[in-house]
Amino acid sequence: MTNGTPPAGGGPVTSPGEPVRVLVVDDQELFRRGLTMLLGIEPGIQVVGEADDGVRGVELAVSTVPDVVLLDVRMPKQSGIESCLKIKEAVPTTKIVMLTVSDEESDLYEAVKSGASGYLLKDSSIEEVAQGIRVVADGQSLISPSMAAKLITEFKTMSEPEQVHAPALKLTERELEVLRLVAKGMSNREVAHHLAISENTVKNHVRNMLEKLQLHSRMEAVMYAVRAKLVEID
Repeated sequence: MTNGTPPAGGGPVTSPGEPVRVLVVDDQELFRRGLTMLLGIEPGIQVVGEADDGVRGVELAVSTVPDVVLLDVRMPKQSGIESCLKIKEAVPTTKIVMLTVSDEESDLYEAVKSGASGYLLKDSSIEEVAQGIRVVADGQSLISPSMAAKLITEFKTMSEPEQVHAPALKLTERELEVLRLVAKGMSNREVAHHLAISENTVKNHVRNMLEKLQLHSRMEAVMYAVRAKLVEID
């Protein structure tokens, strides 16, 4: 991976054939080292470092420029949410996946607001974590229907819904259609099948949509869409 212009609209951060470079940040030593060891034998994944607190995690992210950071939510010195925000500001090409025991809607919401592209619980299998890393590195987000439901729950607690901003008015009908399906938790492949178009076409629509809305991830787009009442999810 080069340090040039970041991929537009949260696109892929690796070239075909290159391993996904991962940084693991977690204060629980046994969990961190076990995860690092298991990821180290996963094909197409290279662990470039590990840190035991949020401050050190940000420092390592800046020095190693990983493709993906696995970040715990609750850590000493600096929380994962704060670390996520600082990493995205310092290294915008890096994708963040929160890996935590917390299934609180508020933590999920704050993580997405801070720029996280994914949110996994620590009871996930190593296969799920590895696949999540690959998906996020490919420019997608880890957003399942259950996660979308948690986000919607949090939105409903807000007293003042966000007004539709001018960029939303620039979306084409097809982009809005893709946004609605993404908000329902569909992957690019599922959206492509549903609309009878190619997966690359879906990726182009998502990239254009994010650029127009001035957002960085699909999860942010879901937040925006629901609060701006561009989509409705039961």
